[in-house]
Amino acid sequence: MFALAILFGGIVGFALGLTGGGGGVFAVPLLVYGLAVAPREAVGISLASVGGTALFGAVPRLIRGEVELRTGLLFAVAGMFGAPIGSYLSTLIPENVLLMMFAVLMLVVAQRMWVKTKNPSLPSGVCNTENATSRDLSACQRDQDGKLRLTSKCVRLLILVGLVTGVLSGMFGVGGGFVIVPALVLFSGMAIHRAVATSLFVIVLVSISGVASHLANGNELSLPVALQFLAGGFAGMYVGGVVAKRLKGPTLQKIFSVAVVLVAAFVIFKSIAL
Repeated sequence: MFALAILFGGIVGFALGLTGGGGGVFAVPLLVYGLAVAPREAVGISLASVGGTALFGAVPRLIRGEVELRTGLLFAVAGMFGAPIGSYLSTLIPENVLLMMFAVLMLVVAQRMWVKTKNPSLPSGVCNTENATSRDLSACQRDQDGKLRLTSKCVRLLILVGLVTGVLSGMFGVGGGFVIVPALVLFSGMAIHRAVATSLFVIVLVSISGVASHLANGNELSLPVALQFLAGGFAGMYVGGVVAKRLKGPTLQKIFSVAVVLVAAFVIFKSIAL
């Protein structure tokens, strides 16, 4: 079990390092079906291990200036408020319904990310409508230097998406990266590699809120398993980060989309089998 926990943690860390998200959606199934951990406890272990692994990846990226701090903080603060809400809602919805909702959401995210690869200008980090002569109806815009214009409309949108991310984190025991990365690209025009770095920063803060809510609700959390997951996660995060640097943005988005679809298919299969 010790070796399996480290191996599974490595898979989660690799997913986080490669895409900035997706680690949590792998962690819960691996814990439940690979290590026979109770679902409720798996949620807490997932949040703790994903948050710790994300911290390992976020710190060096933050030092190198790869994290878009203002945008990340908006997401994170909203997400930290949303996590306890999601934790409470999860107690009101049947488990199989939650799983199906989770799978549908992942499929939508994967489809949107794949479509983005068809137009490389969209995730370039510069709003493609910046020089348009017609009126720009998008909530968030970037100047020619790629800096996000935090207008009141844009701030409201980012806070709303961050809140939804936090709710999803609390409901499903995920860090939220599988939502944060595409949201940063789709709604703020952030470059995919920068979105990965910013996502890791957000996951750390949202996971802290999620773990606190998990424990406050009286749920158990196995510290040894969480630490084993973390040990593997650190190694996986390093390898994933190295691989990510060698891939172009569109390629990284396609890998992310395919991975999300595969996990969604697994979740649908297991929810139907319940």
